[in-house]
Amino acid sequence: MSAISLNSLSFSWPGEPAPTLHIETFDLGAGENVLLRGPSGSGKSTLLSAIAGVIDVGPGAVQVAGTDIGGLAGGNRDRFRVDHLGIIFQVFNLLPWLTAVENTLLPCRFSARRRDRAGPDPAATATRLLAELGLTDDALLAKPARTLSVGQQQRVAAARALIGAPEVVLADEPTSALDEAAKGAFVELLLKECADVGAGLLFVSHDASLATHFDRTVDLAEL
Repeated sequence: MSAISLNSLSFSWPGEPAPTLHIETFDLGAGENVLLRGPSGSGKSTLLSAIAGVIDVGPGAVQVAGTDIGGLAGGNRDRFRVDHLGIIFQVFNLLPWLTAVENTLLPCRFSARRRDRAGPDPAATATRLLAELGLTDDALLAKPARTLSVGQQQRVAAARALIGAPEVVLADEPTSALDEAAKGAFVELLLKECADVGAGLLFVSHDASLATHFDRTVDLAEL
């Protein structure tokens, strides 16, 4: 079963003369990692929104872990998203007043499935994930997220996406604020953690230098 399967996916924003997305077919295998490239404005974030069920593309166009996203009603779609997808946003979207561990645990608060898959002690799992992603200082983990550096917030966002072993992780330009050395290190850590939980990873970026880290690279324009 594919982690993601797209078939005849088309989407147009209101008022636009041409579709933002028009993809005949695309598959991401279970446990596979793919770099999806494209310049700014090419529709990469729109595609991630379609896969996550944030925008409505109708039935049959997007399947995630064998489920037709467009065939789900709004509430069921939201529940499916938190149960089965981990998302790393470009601006991270951490709750600034929560600590690193509390932010990481958010999916477990909203999804019984993710909480169960996080093990008997989700807080310990969160701490382990953060440590594996390079955040090992107990004092740092107890600080509000707003006090963390960009690189530290990025790692918290990755841990939040990974906790509870989602089938699919979507990453939207998460390295755009990092220098070259930090980019490569973060991608390798993310790939390792996705492999450990068996998650398929769709990593969106305009940065061609990241291609060597991934199983394959796909250019959005070619889809």
